[in-house]
Amino acid sequence: MIVVEQIARWADKLRDISAMGSHFAENPYDKENYAVIQEIALGMMALAGGDEIADLEPIRDTVLSRPTPFSVGDGAVIDDNGRLLLIQRADNGLWAMPGGALEVNETPAEGVLREVLEETGVAAEAVTLVGVHDSRLNGTTSRFHLYHFLFLCRPTGTTAVAPTHPQETLDMGWFAQDELPVDLDPGHATRIPEAFRVWQGDWRPYFD
Repeated sequence: MIVVEQIARWADKLRDISAMGSHFAENPYDKENYAVIQEIALGMMALAGGDEIADLEPIRDTVLSRPTPFSVGDGAVIDDNGRLLLIQRADNGLWAMPGGALEVNETPAEGVLREVLEETGVAAEAVTLVGVHDSRLNGTTSRFHLYHFLFLCRPTGTTAVAPTHPQETLDMGWFAQDELPVDLDPGHATRIPEAFRVWQGDWRPYFD
């Protein structure tokens, strides 16, 4: 990869970090730090494109602030016995499929597999796309508009490792379709049936 392309990718990653952090930051010190990161991203974008920083100012409140929906992904990891891997979320105590925000420079499938491994320690592979769900229409509780990419996955059978983000989960387990926990996260309760539908052979992708 040539230097200019790498600088552009780094700039986009910093833009992503700044915009995401600014949305969730609650104190002025964090907001100031994310504003600094945004300035660095803007400078790197200008450098990579041979532009003046002033020429990029019009995109500060659009591209740099990411007004588009956030992209997130979930992994419906189902084993050969038809059991679905679920985590008990630390933030609300409800059961859900492992997943989270997708990152710049990874595909949706790569992001989902990363989240599964981080939250559960289970290595998996993506089988197919179950669908793309709109957070406004599937029961998800969020301050922000999300696009959920749901992938059917299967465990690879390799030895599980310790989760790298254990603070995000209280518990985890494997559940048959007729033995799911009662206290499911509302957004996941609507998506889990779609995952089992695809696992059972109906490979039509879902979309809102």
